[in-house]
Amino acid sequence: MMSPCQPNDAGESSREPRMIEIPAGSFVMGGVEQDKFVTEIELPLHYVEVRESFLMSETPVTRSLWLEVMGSLPAGNIPYLDDAAPVVCVSFHDALAFCRELGAGYRLPTEAEWEYACRSGSSTIFPGCSNISTGDANYLYDEFGFQVGKGTPCRVRSYGRNAFGLSDMIGNVCEWVMDLWHPGFATAPADTTAWIVGGKKGCRVVRGGGWDHLPRVLRASWRDWAPENARWDNLGLRVVKDF
Repeated sequence: MMSPCQPNDAGESSREPRMIEIPAGSFVMGGVEQDKFVTEIELPLHYVEVRESFLMSETPVTRSLWLEVMGSLPAGNIPYLDDAAPVVCVSFHDALAFCRELGAGYRLPTEAEWEYACRSGSSTIFPGCSNISTGDANYLYDEFGFQVGKGTPCRVRSYGRNAFGLSDMIGNVCEWVMDLWHPGFATAPADTTAWIVGGKKGCRVVRGGGWDHLPRVLRASWRDWAPENARWDNLGLRVVKDF
C-alpha cells in the first residue's frame, strides 16, 4: 500500500497549485518482470537519469484551480462534482493553454518525469506495492469486471501520498504528458527529455489510469495515447516547473 508522508511544500495560493520537490536521481523505466500485465509497449526496461530536481503539483489540477485560472470549466465537466475533484475533458491544447496562463515556467511533465515521480523510488508494479485495493486509489472495476469503485472522479487527496508526497498519481484521472506516442521504448531518451522526435503525429501519451478503469491500468508502467483534441471525462493534467 502507498504510505502517507509529509510533503515538501513549495507553497500554494488560490491561483497556483501546491508544488512538491522531486529530487534528482535515476530509475529503471518500464514494465517490471513480475507484472503479468506488461505488454511490449512498456518495454524494454531502460535506465533513465534524472539530472536535476524539479517541482510537480501534489495533485492533478482541480476544478477550483482551473476556474480560478481559466474562468470557466471545459465543456463536459460533471456539474455536481466537488470543486476539489480533478478537472476533466481537457484536451492537450487546453492543458498547454492552462500552463501558459499560470505562467512562471509551468509546463506538462515529460513521460519519464511522470513515471519517476509516480514510482517515487520504488520498482514495484504499483507505487511502493504489488497490489492495490479501493482503499488505495479511485478505480471502477476489479480484475473480474465487477464494479467496486465510486463510479465518478473524487476529491483529490482522498488517498495516501506516495513516497515523494504526491497524491492521485494512479487512479481518479489519467494525465497528459508532453511526449508523442511511441509503441515501445526501444529508442527512448536516457534522460527526462520529452520524446517528441518521430512518434505518432497528433497523439500524446497519457498516464496514471482513471476512475473508470481496472487496477491493471493503474500500474506505474501503464501507458496509452490520446489524440491531442481528446476531451474525455477521465482525462486531466498535472503540472511541473523547473527550478
